[in-house]
Parts: sequence; C-alpha cells; structure tokens
Amino acid sequence: MAATLTHRGPDDSGTWVDATAGIALGFKRLAIIDLSPTGRQPMVSMDGRFVIVCNGEIYNYRELREELGCRGRRFRGHSDTEVILEACAEWGIEAALDRFVGMFAFAVWDRVERELTLCRDRLGKKPLYYTNVGTTFLFGSELKALRAYPGFSGAVDRDALALYLRFSYVPVPYSIHTGVRKLPPGHLAVIRPGREPEIRCYWDAGLIVQRALENRPAISDAEAVEGLDGLLRTATACRMIADVPLGAFLSGGVDSSTVVALMQAQSSRPVKTFSIGFHIERYNEAEAAKAVAKHLGTEHTELYVTPGEALAVIPCLPDVYDEPFADSSQIPTLLVSQLARRKVTVALSGDGGDELFAGYTRYAWAEQIWRKTQFLPAAVRRLAAGSIECVSPGRWDALYRAVEPTLPSRWRQMLPGDKLHKLAALLVLDGPDAIYQRLVSSWHHPFDAVLGARERQALLLDPALGQNIPNSTERMMFTDLVTYLANDIMVKVDRASMAVGLEVRGPLLDHRVVEWAWRLPLTLKRRAGHSKWVLRQVLYRYVPPELVERPKSGFGVPIDVWLRGPLREWAEGLLDERRLEQDGFFRPEPIREAWRRHLSGHYNLHHQLWPILMFQAWKQRWLSQP
Repeated sequence: MAATLTHRGPDDSGTWVDATAGIALGFKRLAIIDLSPTGRQPMVSMDGRFVIVCNGEIYNYRELREELGCRGRRFRGHSDTEVILEACAEWGIEAALDRFVGMFAFAVWDRVERELTLCRDRLGKKPLYYTNVGTTFLFGSELKALRAYPGFSGAVDRDALALYLRFSYVPVPYSIHTGVRKLPPGHLAVIRPGREPEIRCYWDAGLIVQRALENRPAISDAEAVEGLDGLLRTATACRMIADVPLGAFLSGGVDSSTVVALMQAQSSRPVKTFSIGFHIERYNEAEAAKAVAKHLGTEHTELYVTPGEALAVIPCLPDVYDEPFADSSQIPTLLVSQLARRKVTVALSGDGGDELFAGYTRYAWAEQIWRKTQFLPAAVRRLAAGSIECVSPGRWDALYRAVEPTLPSRWRQMLPGDKLHKLAALLVLDGPDAIYQRLVSSWHHPFDAVLGARERQALLLDPALGQNIPNSTERMMFTDLVTYLANDIMVKVDRASMAVGLEVRGPLLDHRVVEWAWRLPLTLKRRAGHSKWVLRQVLYRYVPPELVERPKSGFGVPIDVWLRGPLREWAEGLLDERRLEQDGFFRPEPIREAWRRHLSGHYNLHHQLWPILMFQAWKQRWLSQP
C-alpha cells in the first residue's frame, strides 16, 4: 500500500507493525523539516504509548515544542511530526488539534487504549480515505493505496458518479467507490475493533462563521488593511520555514502576487517564483506574472507551454487524480508543479483569496441578475431566455466581434456567446441561491446521463446550508468555503503537486486568517465594482495597482478548442456510442448530443464533456470491467 504512494514521499519509507494488536502503519516520506533519521516515520512517542504517521506540516511547531519542553516533554530530533506526537501525548488528541496551525492528515495509534484516531486539517488541504475490506479497516492518502490491498472490490458508486457529473468532483464524504469514504475537513475519526468509526467535528466552519457574523467589530478601512497585512505576514513567514529549497507560484493575479510580495518582504534573498505561459492570449498570465516578479525582484522562472506539451499531460491525469476529477485547470496546475519541482521542494500559493474576499465573478453575477430581473414576471424571463438561446453562442461571438472595436474597454468580454447562454439559463431561476447552484453545476440534470443512480444528499445540495447567513453573497462565499475549496481547489493542488514530490502551502488559508476575514464586513471585500478590496489594499503596499489590475481570467487551458482539434480523436474514442452502451454507466444519447453540438463550433460544452472524458479515462486506467 505504501509503495503506491512513493510519488508523495520519494525520500524515505518505513513501517511499524504490532501483530498482536492487528495493526500495521506504512509511510512514504517527503522530507521537509529535520532531514535526519530522527524525522523518520512511523514515529513512536517518547513514552512508547503513541505511534503516528502524518502527511503535511504544522507551522507553529517551534512554539509548541518550547511549551511542551517546559512541561517535561523530551525530543529526539527537530521535526514537526514529533511535536504533533508529543502534543497528542501531553494534551490528548482533540485538545492538541485545537493548537495546531497547518495542513495535515494523520493517524495516531494508542497502544494502551488500542484505538486508532484519524485526523484531517480544518480546511481539507490534505486527503484521507478509509474503508473496510472484510473485517480489516484501511486508510490512506489516495485511493491507489486502498486498491493495493487484497480483496478491495473497487465497485463504482453510481450515486457518487451522479454527484461527480454535477460538480466535476466527488464531494466529501463520498468517493467514487462503494463503501469508501473521505474524512471531512475539520473532523477526526476514532476506530475501535468491531465498531463503526466514531466521527467527530473539532473545527466547525459553520459555527465559526456564525460567531464571526454575530460579533463583527467596528473597524476602519485603515485598521482592516493593517490587520490583514500583519496576519498575512505572520501566516506567510511560518510557511517559509523549511530545510529544503522554497519558492512560490506566481500568476500575476492579486492572490499569488500578495503572497509573493509578503515572502519577498521577509526574505534576505530573491524568492524563487514560477509561472506557466500559453501562446493564446486569453489564457496567458505569464506577462503579468513577469511584471510583478520584476518589480519585486524575485528569481523568476517562466515556461511557455506548447499545446503539445500540455496535451502530453492528459494521459497522466488518471494516475495523478486516481478518483475522477474534472477541473480542467488541473493541467496548468500539474505543469507549474513540474516546473517548480526542478528547483524547489516547497512552494507557496495564493489559494483561498476568492473564497475569503468575494473574488469569484459568480457572486456578482448571481446578485446582479436577480436584482435586475426579480420584478419581471416569470413568463417574461422565460421569453427573454428563449430569445437568447435561439442564437448559438458561436453566432453571438461573431456579432460581438463585429462591434467590439466600438465598445468601451469595461464592456469587453471573453467568450461573450457562452456568457449570454449562461445568462439565459439563469434568467428562469428564482433567487440568487438557485442561480449560484446552476453556476457551480457542470451537468444540471446528471440523472439524464447516469444509469441506475439515485439522488444522494450532498452538502452543496442541502437547502439549509448557510441559511443563518442573511446576505446572499456571503452565503455563496461560505458554501464555496466548505464545498468547492476542499473538494476542488485543494484536491487539484494536492494531487498535482504531490505527484511530483512538491509540497504546496497556502498562507491565505491559515485558519486564523479565515476566522479573522469572516469578521470583516462585506464592504471591505467588495467595493465600487472591485472584489477583494481589502486584500488589494495590502498588495498595493508592495506592488503598483497597474501591474495587477486586469479582468479575472482564472487558471485554465483552451480545452474547448483542443477538443475540436488535437484531442478530437482521443475524445471520440472515449465517447464512442457503442463503448458507452457496453460500459453501462452512461446513457449515450445526451452525451453524444453534447459532443455533436460542441464539434459544430457554435457551442462550448467542454464543461459537460470534460467530466465524462475524465471518468472514461479513469475507468480505462483503474477498472478492469464495469
């Protein structure tokens, strides 16, 4: 099982077995702190009671080590894992979790009580799967570790497949395999022989947000900027601690530029920064990143990727993401991870800025569309939607290009036809929450395509989620925090980076920053048509506004174009009608219809097609039969 995870830990390995208790722990190590043998895992506490395997880091280990030393705890080495272990021995596991600042998934075996405790960090940065095979309880960082165990069935959970088709990921607590679960973020699980795992929450994001909203302090703009600057400096500084080379991803956007600026402000040497560029203007952020890097004085590395180089990554995706996953920005994320790993072992990223500071355009879309259309009768909205949809996105694009030179710059849009058709679908919905649900769904009706699936409860589909949050934008932000962030963003970054033995750390997702940011009023996050207002003000202390002020473009690749060109033959093979029928997972008709419409060039349906293609490629790699 451990050997399947060598990519996550290429530097060392170890096992610990207690045959009489019936437990075995295996580990593959990526050495970051304390590269000596004293940092090896599995690790036994000084008193011999506890044994740990830990994936990830805690960043406040030095302060905790000093505190534990004052309480009589002794240490053999200098690793943060040993601090986690001794903290659990000193205070108990749940009390220790409250003190940790970091990203982690770990398992602690108590040799006295004969119970195993699994723990996952507050925001779900590190993964943890578990299941039973017969009477044996298994857990691991990736599904491939569980598959290595004799007798693992690997049957596809069709209900989870429908959820995957809707969201482009399989949401917590489910997995693509029947009977396999993911431990939710901010939770621990206690496993005792002969009993079901006892799942407990130790950090409740809903409760954190509710308390923040009820106790918002009066704060001036200047105080908010100063407070955020200080918090982010602290969060960034502790994530720069490593015994190996360290750098940062830099896209040139607000989030990554802020992290790099704070790194460089606290570093005595140029920070190593890395960017990926594309020779297609609407997908290329390399020029902006280069300008920010030059201003800050970083040691910058950029790589312009050809379509061939990007396409070469696609056959690797089912191995990297060994559960179906269909956020197409997984491709540039893997490419930039490969680039960074050539020079560093740890990289900082700007993940989390959109969720915390109202950065996603869907927040503005949902509110604006509803605000401007709620007074119209439903029949009028349906008529307007039908009028838009009777013209294909491709033809809308052509009409737009004809008048674009005469338009003010603020009215210029990428993919205007796609956006108009999205608008049409949203016009018929009632309320910003329904609009948000549609915007985050790849397949709005997945049961049209998935055979034998039933509707299953998922956090994102829970109508009660965030209902104690009166503001619709903040409801959407909270929903993204507890669903999209952990299930999409964190999965994308963890699997891509760990596939090449690179650790990625996110200062914006320090839980202290998260808790503080939720106490800020929305007016400090969205102002005068600009998102992330307070975060931008922090950045402007280090970087001139003109270097980072540009339309939000995301971190993507031209999948829509590639599916009509160099990927067409590959996609056609996976979407073959007879193959779909024989596999028995999908109803071919809606999929083939989406494929035909996409190939016409008048519709961009890659958001529907990519999840199907990624599942088909995953099935080809991991399932010997349906």
